[in-house]
Amino acid sequence: MHARADALIPRPVLFWTGVLLTCAGVIEHLWMYADSASTGFDMSMMRMSPAMWAAMIVIVVGVAISACAVVQPGGTRPAVVSGPPQTPTVSRHRLIASLTFALLVDQMKPATLAFISPGMRAEYHLSTTGISWLPTVALTGTVLGSLVWGRAADRIGRRATILIASLLFLGTTVCGAMPSFCGNLVMCALMGMAAGGMLPVVYALMTESLPPGRRAGIMVLQAGLTTTGGYMAASGLAAILIPLAGWRVLWFAQLPLVLVLIAFNRWIPESAAFTDRQSRPERVPASALFKHPQTVKTLVVSAYALAWGLVYWGFITFLPSQLASSGTDGMSATTLLFISSLLAVPTCAVAAWLYVRWSARGTMVVYAALTCTALLVLAAVGMDGSRPVLLTTVMLLFAGTAGVIALVGPYTAEIYPLPIRGTAGGWTAAVGKSGGAFGPPLIAMILSAHAGMRTAAVFVAFPMAVAGIAVAVRGSTPQTVSQRPGGAEPLDTELGDLVCGEALPARATPATPLQGEGGTAT
Repeated sequence: MHARADALIPRPVLFWTGVLLTCAGVIEHLWMYADSASTGFDMSMMRMSPAMWAAMIVIVVGVAISACAVVQPGGTRPAVVSGPPQTPTVSRHRLIASLTFALLVDQMKPATLAFISPGMRAEYHLSTTGISWLPTVALTGTVLGSLVWGRAADRIGRRATILIASLLFLGTTVCGAMPSFCGNLVMCALMGMAAGGMLPVVYALMTESLPPGRRAGIMVLQAGLTTTGGYMAASGLAAILIPLAGWRVLWFAQLPLVLVLIAFNRWIPESAAFTDRQSRPERVPASALFKHPQTVKTLVVSAYALAWGLVYWGFITFLPSQLASSGTDGMSATTLLFISSLLAVPTCAVAAWLYVRWSARGTMVVYAALTCTALLVLAAVGMDGSRPVLLTTVMLLFAGTAGVIALVGPYTAEIYPLPIRGTAGGWTAAVGKSGGAFGPPLIAMILSAHAGMRTAAVFVAFPMAVAGIAVAVRGSTPQTVSQRPGGAEPLDTELGDLVCGEALPARATPATPLQGEGGTAT
């Protein structure tokens, strides 16, 4: 039978007390923001009042209390949703919907940065270099968050980690009331840490909760479409709200969405595979990612993620301005972003179909090759080339990169064993997002040396080509439960070698659509 909602949280009273405290602190900041309406919502000349400092303390206390409440006490097993054969189908639908919504809210965070930057730059009188600190700090936060929360998912559980990230989303909505630019940077770093942890943990939980025959396609579609939906939601809110209440309102507008996400917690169970693993005493260190037999897997997915980060955060970041300076009509930054969003839908649908029906590795190679081809064509024709050729090439570039990012997360979740699945997903996400830290400076250095975008295109095409070759030659093939003799879980021999150099006894756990481990290649 289904677990009661309060049974899914070890200390429900403490949890909801923390949520109420956090909301109270956020509402106090919202009240201060509303008071700035007389100045056109310009808070740059304000100082942090004692009430705002007190509200900040209340938020920290509330998040800490709720976070402690969701971590299972030592020696207990997390509650899972189980039931007769007819009930898991409904539960799977709710689980997919809840996790998709979580990723949608997660993707809105970095997308919002693009729409608040102009208003923030004007309010604080910042230069181009000054405002560039905002995405740099936020993306650095996502790198750290991916590493921290990915590891936490393997220690305290997938469900608990998702809830803690949601709590951080709730608390950091006060970014909209920070008077100083430095305060905005601090809050955006914390928001980035929360956003960085959601994606790899969701993939781990999906892998362990859905039937092997369906999960890959669902995860690839989920990865691509939530990225598109997050951008479209952020752009829609910006178009409606910024003219009315300034750029700061975009952060507060996400408050009700985060509260809905927290309310959905009753439909996000802990995976039974993780719960079963918790009954064993072994602890697999994070360093296992770089020890045999995981070393090759880690190098391959790291190369693939890093190549995407260099193209997306490095090359594509400068593409709109370079096209504008070349005098190409109709290729504004807004147009390019809109094209990217539209292309993600069919691109991810095709990627999901190929991933399931044809080959996971082959699909990843195809999208890497598509990205490389587009970059090399841009290098050949330049920014002042034929407009139809240029437009087609840019569309192919966005199609390729959309497919790459939609594939790498689900692929990583499927090829690693359960005890380090969250850690591996966090590592891969961090490597990809690290392109936002050093990708733009590298491309800027190339451009400042008068080498031009042609050289930059070749520069980022090379690691993408290497990554595609690495996947083709040494990539792992995801192996589902149905592909193993008898449908059993993978043997624990590899895990035993990682832990203490001795093989652990194999054991099989009866699998249900929601409870059974999906299985990975080990």
